[in-house]
Order: sequence, then C-alpha cells, then structure tokens
Amino acid sequence: MPTFEYSTKAPAEVEADLLIVPVYEGPEAGPGVKEVEKALGVSVLSTLTDNTLKGKVHEFLILPAYGKLGAKTVLVVGLGPRREVSADAIRRAAGYAAKWASKYGSVASTLPQAGAARIGPAEAVQAFVEGFLLGSYRFVQYKSKPDDERRLDRVLVLGATRWDARAARTAIERGQVYAEAVAWARDLVNTPAGDATPAFLAEQARTMAREAGLTFKAWTKAELEKGGFGGILGVGQGSANEPRLIELRYRGGGRETVAITGKGITFDSGGLSIKDAVGMEWMKADMGGAAAAIAAMRAIARLKPKINVIAAIPSAENLPSGTALKPGDVLAHRGGKTSEVLNTDAEGRLVLADALAYLAEQKPAAILDAATLTGACMIALGEDVWGVMGNDRRLVREVLDAGDQAGEPGWELPLWRRYKRKIESPVADVKNIGDRYGGAITAALFLAEFVGDVPWAHLDVAGTAFQEKAGDYWPKGATGSPARTFIRWVENRAAAKRRS
Repeated sequence: MPTFEYSTKAPAEVEADLLIVPVYEGPEAGPGVKEVEKALGVSVLSTLTDNTLKGKVHEFLILPAYGKLGAKTVLVVGLGPRREVSADAIRRAAGYAAKWASKYGSVASTLPQAGAARIGPAEAVQAFVEGFLLGSYRFVQYKSKPDDERRLDRVLVLGATRWDARAARTAIERGQVYAEAVAWARDLVNTPAGDATPAFLAEQARTMAREAGLTFKAWTKAELEKGGFGGILGVGQGSANEPRLIELRYRGGGRETVAITGKGITFDSGGLSIKDAVGMEWMKADMGGAAAAIAAMRAIARLKPKINVIAAIPSAENLPSGTALKPGDVLAHRGGKTSEVLNTDAEGRLVLADALAYLAEQKPAAILDAATLTGACMIALGEDVWGVMGNDRRLVREVLDAGDQAGEPGWELPLWRRYKRKIESPVADVKNIGDRYGGAITAALFLAEFVGDVPWAHLDVAGTAFQEKAGDYWPKGATGSPARTFIRWVENRAAAKRRS
C-alpha cells in the first residue's frame, strides 16, 4: 500500500512520476491545468477537444511532460459538470485514475482541490484517498503470478493553500481506514468457499478483534444449541463445517448503543432446494453482508466514535446432504418464535432471524442488518443501488443519508405490512417464503418478526455486494458494500448524540 502525504507544492513543480489533474465537462480547466499548460506551452483543453474529449466522467488523456514539469507524465481525468462535483465524484475519479497510476512509482494529484470549495478540504481529501485505494485493490492471493506489476509507493495530495497539517493528516488517515476496511471485506468475500468456512470467518474476526481491541466471542455449535439458535443450526446442519455466531463489541464510552449484523452464508448451494450451476458460481459471496459488518467493526475500532456498537454475525454453509434441512421442516429460533421452511434456498433470513432476536435482547437504540438476500431486490433496483426497509422511517432516512455520504447509494422500499399474509404458516408462527411477487418485501417482513419494538433497518445488498463487471473503484468480484455505509452511519449517530 502506498504512503500518502499532503503537500502545498505547485502542480507544475512537484516531483513525481505521474501528475493527475482534473478537467470539468466542457472541457473546462480544473485545479492545476492552467499551470500545466503554461509549463508545457500547449493547451490541454484544446488537446482534449482535438481528441473528441469533453471532460466527461471516465474520459482521460495522457500527456508526456518532456522534462518541462517536475512530473514525468500528466494524466488528465474528466470529472463531469463542475456543478455536480461531490465527494463521490472525486472518489470515483480517483479510483478510475488509480488503475493507471499503479504502474508508476510516485503520483501527485490536485483532484481534492476540485471539490474542496463545495464539500470542504477534509471531506475532499478523504474522498480522494479512499477512492484511490479502492481503485488500487486487486485480489491476487490465489495467482501464482500476479497479472500486473505494482510499483506505486508514494502519493502526494496537493492542496491549494497551507491547510492545517494535522487536519490534512487526519483526513488522509480516515480515507485509509475506510478503504482498508473495504479491502478486507472484499478479501473475505473473494476467498473461495473451500477455504472461507464459518470457522475461517470466525478466526479472521478473532484475529482482527485482538489487534483492534474489540471484545470477541465465537458461539460454537454446542453453544448455539444451548442458546436456542435454531435458524443458524438448521441451515448449517447439512454441512460438515459447523456454523458459528460471531460476536464483536466496541465500547466507545458514549451514551448510546447500536447494533449491526450481516448474512454470513459462506456458500449457498440452495440446500435441498438446490440452485442450478450458474446460480452457484458466485455463491461464495453470500456472506457479503457479514464481511461488511465485520470490516465495519474493524474501522469503527480505529476511528473511535463515542458510541457503543454490538455486532452479532451468523455464519453457516447451506449444503445438501443426508442431514440437510428439508422443505416442510419447522425451526425454533432464538426467543422461541418458529418458522416453517418451505424453500431451503431462502436460508439467509433464517440465520438472520436468530441474530436479530439476540441483538434485540441487548436493547440497542437501533439495529442494522445487511444481506445478499433476494433476487427480487436486484430486479427492482439493479446492481448499483441497495434496497432498504425498516420499522422506523427516521432510521431508514439515516441509513440512506449515510449511504449517500459514503458513495454507496440506497433506495427505500415499503415494508408493506399487508403482505404479511403471504408468509403466514398453518403450522408455525411464520413461513420463510411468500409467493413470487414482492419477494424483497416479504423477506424483510419475515425479519421484522424478530426485532420486536427495536428500531431496525434491513439493507438488501444482493445487487451491490458482488459485481460481474469492474466499476469505478472495484475490479470484478466483491465490492465491500455496504461496509462504508455501516461505518458512516455509526459515526453519524455518535456525532448526533454528541451535539444533543
């Protein structure tokens, strides 16, 4: 990972292998462009126009410096319309530029200056560092020879004025903390299920908790049986790899306690309601919500917000065997509520039900869960936006705001209570599927049965946690969503309590 430094050197004078400068759509000169033009004796904007480029998002131009700049090469990146520049625009441009920058030893950039006036220098610097690191991510642990050469070891964040050095360092560190948490979540999701078992996930969380100063407990099968966690046990009973409940606690000393959880199915074959071969290809990613929650706890421990956070993450493998859960079986969940299992491929809600019931017992001020739960949500919202439902509209708005701030946008779907009739069971308190319509809503209604009166919001991240195509700041595979939303929401709650 490269080191980041804040500098007030002039863009044309700073020594680096690559200088990254932005242009707005038009094209219109962004910070550093006029200095580069003066030093090179050429019009960058005219060169863009001559190459049919207008400064739109994802447009770029590489220019040699010919020894006329401190930098050897210039990368001009499009930011889109000036009026639309935001923290996420900077984050995405930095991520896009990072794909080119990795081949250079040192990089300098004026990108944060493009948004400093609108969002403040701290937010702009954090967004740049975060996006740059997210865009630099590669998962190469299983390659005998990595397919690209990484040389980058130093990044200079160029500021327009002599901004407070301590504030700059803090903004850089925050960007690193966010990005490192996401990279770790991506690693967990991208790890093949043959290695990433529930026990592996628990051990990874144990090691992290020891390093970060979090309280840790991994509930074993025997402890889950004693505790009445029938959903986790039922889903995991078809696998030789025993299930776990991973519990993490952060004590920030604040006046409020909040809770998070995530679906941790380390591989989902569908159980006896088995998926087809194509449907199973990415099912190592069915623990994306769990990975995001665990990674968020890592970041929270480093950021130290004045708030207490409990995480209880259920993890199991959903496999077919002679001992597997059968359609028609009834499970007794934590707290005594029962569910009829009509489709063993609707297993995520079964393990989350136990975790939510357990967290509700802790009496937190709010609970968030994230899960790669339903294809129905993907059909409704696609791959860029997660869906959120909950029993508290204020909490839902908080989560949506946190997602927007983090660059992980969501959209509210209705928790339409009248659809509860779709999951009524003749033999148990509730059944785990409804009919083919409103599947994301009926899944959330199932979860709502286990939170009692605690304010709760459910993020369905089936579309956003794993991508088949590379994006602005992720390669094909795990994205780490919604780890940054979790982190930002916790920080926002802590800040709100501090102000009240």
